[in-house]
Amino acid sequence: MVKSIGPKKIRTAVFISGTGSNLKNLIKFSLKKRSPIEIILIISNNAKAKGLNYSKIYKIKKKIYNYNKIKISETKTLKDLKSNDIKLICLAGFMKILSKDFIRKFKGKILNIHPSLLPKYRGLKTHERVIKNKEKYSGCTVHLVNSKLDSGKIILQKKVKLSKKETPYSLRKKILKHEHILYPRAISKILANL
Repeated sequence: MVKSIGPKKIRTAVFISGTGSNLKNLIKFSLKKRSPIEIILIISNNAKAKGLNYSKIYKIKKKIYNYNKIKISETKTLKDLKSNDIKLICLAGFMKILSKDFIRKFKGKILNIHPSLLPKYRGLKTHERVIKNKEKYSGCTVHLVNSKLDSGKIILQKKVKLSKKETPYSLRKKILKHEHILYPRAISKILANL
C-alpha cells in the first residue's frame, strides 16, 4: 500500500527583480515537509537579477521577460503559468506593476510583500519617506494583489520601531529580517483558508 505523503502542495511561481533574499527564504520554506507550497517557476524582468542564481542552485525553472513591452511579456507569462499549472504567485521584490488585465486573467491568488505598514507608504522609496516624515514605526505587510497599487486585502503585518539614527539602509535590513518570517506565515494562513 502506498503511504500518503501529506497534503498536495500548491504549485507556486515567485516573481523577482533583484537579489532574491525573499525568494531564497521562500524556497527554504517550500522544502519543509509541512510547507503548503512547491516553487515550480521563477520569473524576472531583469536578466541580471542576482536572485536568478537560486534557480540553478535549487534546480527551479526560470523565465526572464522584458516588462517594458508589458502586453507581450504578460501574455507569455500567463502562458507559462498555465502550462506549469501555477495556482499561487508570490511577488518578492518584483519592481513592475502587473496590469489589471493580467490580474483578472490569472485564476489563482497573487501575494505581495511590501516594506511598510500599509495603507501607509504605498509604492517605492518607502524607507526614505518613513524617515523623512519622522515616523516612530514602520514594518512590512503581506497582502493580496488587486488592480490598485499596494491596496489589496492585508493578510499579516509586522511593526518595527525606528531608532533615532535610522537610515534607509539600516531600516531596510531591519525590516527584511521580519519579511523573511512574515511571508511564509502569511502564505500558510491564506492557504489554510482555501
